[in-house]
Amino acid sequence: MNPSPFLGELLGTAVLMLLGDGVVSNVVLKQTKGNGGGWIVIATGWGLAVLIGIFTAQAFGSPEAHINPAVTLGNAVMSGDYSNVLPFITAQMIGAFLGAVLVWIHYMPHWAATEDPADKLACFATGPAIRATGPNFVSEVLATLFLIVGLFGIGQTEDVPPGLGPYLVGMLVWSIGLSLGGPTGYAVNPARDLGPRVAHAVLPIAGKGPSDWAYGWIPVVGPFVGAAIAAILLGLVS
Repeated sequence: MNPSPFLGELLGTAVLMLLGDGVVSNVVLKQTKGNGGGWIVIATGWGLAVLIGIFTAQAFGSPEAHINPAVTLGNAVMSGDYSNVLPFITAQMIGAFLGAVLVWIHYMPHWAATEDPADKLACFATGPAIRATGPNFVSEVLATLFLIVGLFGIGQTEDVPPGLGPYLVGMLVWSIGLSLGGPTGYAVNPARDLGPRVAHAVLPIAGKGPSDWAYGWIPVVGPFVGAAIAAILLGLVS
C-alpha cells in the first residue's frame, strides 16, 4: 500500500474507532477486565485513541490527519478549498466502519455475555443520557464548535514544538469528554457515530437490539453544524 491522504485518513480513523469503541466495550461489556471502569476511563481512552489515530494517519500519508468529517468540513469552510471534503470523508466513513468491525471481533465472547442490548449499542454509537432532541442537538453543536476552536488555537500557537501537536489534540478531546460529554456521549465526529452504527446494524452481534436510527442523525448533523459555525466565526476574527 502506497501512502496517500486517502489511505492515511482511512487507517487513522479505523485506529481511532478500534481504540475508542474498544475502551467503551472494555468498560460496558460484561466479564471484561475493565468492566465498570467508568466515564473517566472512557474519556481517557478516547483522548489516547485520537492521539494514536493522528499518528497513524500521518504515517500512512495524511499529514493533516483530520480523522473526523467535521474537522474536514471546518477546514474547508475556513480555507475555501473543498477539494478534500469528498475523498477525506469517504475514507473516514470506511475507516470508522472497519474499526467498529474489529471491535466486534476483538470482544466476540462478550456480546453474548452482555444481556442489555443498549449496552451493546453503546459500544458502537453514542446516545443521549436524557433524550431531548433540541438539547441533544445543541450539545453536539457546542462540543464540536469548541473542538474546532481548540484545534485552531493549538495550530496558531507558535511555540508548540514539532511533534507535540497530536498530544495536545488528544488532551483537547480528553477535556471535551470529561467536561461536555455527559449529555450525549460527545460524538463530535460524524464518522465516529455513523460508521459504527452501520456496523451495529449489519453485524450478527449476539442479542443486539435496534440501532436507534431515530437519534442517529443528531451525532452526524450536529457536529457538521458546529464545525461550520466555528469555521465562520474563526474566519471573522482571524
